[in-house]
Amino acid sequence: MAEVINMPRLSDTMEEGTVATWLKKVGDKIEEGDILAEIETDKATMEFESFHEGTLLHIGVQEGETTKVDQLLAIIGEEGEDISDLISGSNSDDEDKKEAEEAKDESESEASSGSSEDQEIPEGVTVVTMPRLSDTMEEGTVATWLKKVGDEVEEGDILAEIETDKATMEFESFQSGTLLHIGLGEGESAKVDSLLAIIGPAGTDVSGIAKNYSAEGDAKKESQPEAKIETPKAETKNEEVKTEAPKTTSSTSTSDSGRIFVSPLAKKMAEEKGINLSQVKGSGENGRIVKRDIENFTPVAQSASVGKFVPTGQEDFDEIPNSNMRKAIAKNLAKSKFTAPHYYLNVEFDMENAIAFRQQYNSIPDTKISYNDMIVKACALALKQHPQVNSQWFDDRMRLNNHVHIGVAVAVSDGLMVPVVKFANEQSLPQIGAAVREFAGKARNKKLSLEEMEGSTFTVSNLGMFGIDSFTSIINQPNSAILSVGNIVEKPVVKNGQIVVGNTMKLCLACDHRTVDGATGAQFLQTLKGYIENPVTMLV
Repeated sequence: MAEVINMPRLSDTMEEGTVATWLKKVGDKIEEGDILAEIETDKATMEFESFHEGTLLHIGVQEGETTKVDQLLAIIGEEGEDISDLISGSNSDDEDKKEAEEAKDESESEASSGSSEDQEIPEGVTVVTMPRLSDTMEEGTVATWLKKVGDEVEEGDILAEIETDKATMEFESFQSGTLLHIGLGEGESAKVDSLLAIIGPAGTDVSGIAKNYSAEGDAKKESQPEAKIETPKAETKNEEVKTEAPKTTSSTSTSDSGRIFVSPLAKKMAEEKGINLSQVKGSGENGRIVKRDIENFTPVAQSASVGKFVPTGQEDFDEIPNSNMRKAIAKNLAKSKFTAPHYYLNVEFDMENAIAFRQQYNSIPDTKISYNDMIVKACALALKQHPQVNSQWFDDRMRLNNHVHIGVAVAVSDGLMVPVVKFANEQSLPQIGAAVREFAGKARNKKLSLEEMEGSTFTVSNLGMFGIDSFTSIINQPNSAILSVGNIVEKPVVKNGQIVVGNTMKLCLACDHRTVDGATGAQFLQTLKGYIENPVTMLV
């Protein structure tokens, strides 16, 4: 089905864009992540990448031409697909939008005649709104502020890290001045084009602007958990913990509202040590409990004069708003589970030769490979022999991929990310190991780019390092299969009619029955078994 690509909003103040250069022409094949065109905004000329795959069927704005944000830019679909309705429909929509905008302008003009002066934006003041950082982004969450109110901001400075439905991305300022107002606290979400911040000359009163501009957004934020901006570093951001501890306890750092402010690390340490945070006095900014407070904490008996104590067995909970990443994971996995007919093939491989191979391989100076690296390489080689398992399902066709891009699931604090090792079958074991380690580090620091997470044709999920013997996974669509890898277990095995001590590993292949038949999946696992149980064959 054809996809309409509209002119993106590539900066917070962008209202229209000009196509500087088309890097693709009608009829070209488009892969997800390809650069379609260079778009000239009101700030700079920026590359615009495709989030869709197919054939470029139509170009709506020629080089040098300008159009409004959200107007037709191009159409991508299947070769030969009839898109006449989309083109005519887009033109009709453009007229409707134009009439609606004219009516809106007239309405706003009439309303502004009776408005107060505090609604006007003073000279030099810029309202920064939530940017649309991907073509599917509808709202964003402020992960971290790198500037605070009162800071001087230069054009090009990173204002904040914004979490989208795709990734956490740096958002830079296109203005210079003083950060006068922050409209969203860390952890808060807002729709695209909602008030994010105000920049202008130092000392400018922008309270009226903020109040009038964000009236609608404020109503939404009232239903969201309170967030405080204490520092631009996410790892030292305060977490709010609800407590029912007595407010008369002298050693508590609670306010009159019964809230405790504590760093994530201090909270985790307190949970591990069984320390009640209401008894800890915080030494950080605004009474925040930090790591040293937990390390130096000594339990104190409750004063008899107070005559109260913290009860045990009380009901308590913390509520954490769902992040954009968590919501995206939930949406994608639910779609996969309930649309793709999953079935599972379970096997157990002999790992004796793999253990010996890895030890010998790692004896080479400056070389270190993991079992996971060996599994990724083995899967890549096996997939070349079984393209049906390396396929993707579409409503009217099946795509058999000739290239092998393997996604490697990485657990992060807020969910699961799947960076992609491109052309894994062509890479050596050390190259795969280096790539996976780099991706894992970036994933945990939320620094993975969209390009590094796109385009997988098969996925490997390994929980063996966590001591899990066997498990099943949900297919990472549009892949047709995902391999779940368990722990290597020392156990009695039968060899040559004798019971001996051996090492085995259980694996489970989840397949989409629309693309991979049971026999096909079994044949793939047989090929994989040959590589894993005789890893020297991967070097031939």
